Amino acid sequence: MKKPVLKKAEPLFENRYVNVYDLVYEDGRHYYDASRRKQDDLLAGKEKAGLPDAVSAFVILRCPDGQERLLLFHEYRYPTGRYVLSIPSGLIDEQDRETEDPCVHAILRELKEETGLILQEGDEVRLISPFVFCTPGLSDESTALLAVHATLDSSHHLSQSGAEGSEIFDGFQLVTRKQAEDILTRGTDDEGEPYPLVTWAAMMYFLREFR
Repeated sequence: MKKPVLKKAEPLFENRYVNVYDLVYEDGRHYYDASRRKQDDLLAGKEKAGLPDAVSAFVILRCPDGQERLLLFHEYRYPTGRYVLSIPSGLIDEQDRETEDPCVHAILRELKEETGLILQEGDEVRLISPFVFCTPGLSDESTALLAVHATLDSSHHLSQSGAEGSEIFDGFQLVTRKQAEDILTRGTDDEGEPYPLVTWAAMMYFLREFR
């Protein structure tokens, strides 16, 4: 089946944080798109996706007791009005785009800000997917998924003091595979709260790595 052809994107609302467009297609169809992107950079008008808006990391730590744990933390998410179990994530900045590998550069910066982790020799960053949609529904927001394998020893100190802007955190949760299975089975965290899809994906990846 021939795909619909975008005729124009009419801006309905624009500011520095989010833009809303009416996507008008040649057959008369309209679709509303909330996007961080400016009009000339909308995904709906591109042949190839290019760089995502953000990066998200599945961080697996080799702990001093020899056990691997998944790094999660409680982050206040404004649209939900509550703290939810999250993973290190952040937008790709202009300074990231100017580097050889924008996704890796961005996630290393976010790790330092949100966890205090600075990778050492022998640690690894692996690209899982260069571009996944958070939701191809009302929004075209996207993220790259990366896996980080690091050793947590006496030289590392987990800290959320580097949080910037409106970011609010409330402590870490280093999850074993058994705990990850329990969270996945319940569908909520230990407080009975739901969690984001990327957190679900991180736990699934963590369990898959063991099998």
